[in-house]
Amino acid sequence: MHNPDIILGPVITEKSVAEQQKGVYTFKVAKNATKTQIKSEIENHFGVKIMKINTLNTKSKDRRVGKYTGKTKTYKKAIVTLAEGSTIEL
Repeated sequence: MHNPDIILGPVITEKSVAEQQKGVYTFKVAKNATKTQIKSEIENHFGVKIMKINTLNTKSKDRRVGKYTGKTKTYKKAIVTLAEGSTIEL
């Protein structure tokens, strides 16, 4: 079962880039994706072995642009720990 709509893209922040040195990668995934679907999709797409997956739903934050206020979008994030010696080229 290959579904390219599960992985939406990598999360590139200072913290996530620092964690990549330890073999921990962060991805933005579909809201309805389960851990087993995420695991199989990443293993098939990148050809790596996954040891652990943590998922979380982000909360929206308040943002202002001048006098206008709004909120950021929410999304589901998957934090993937790879087996020893595996790497992903982003």
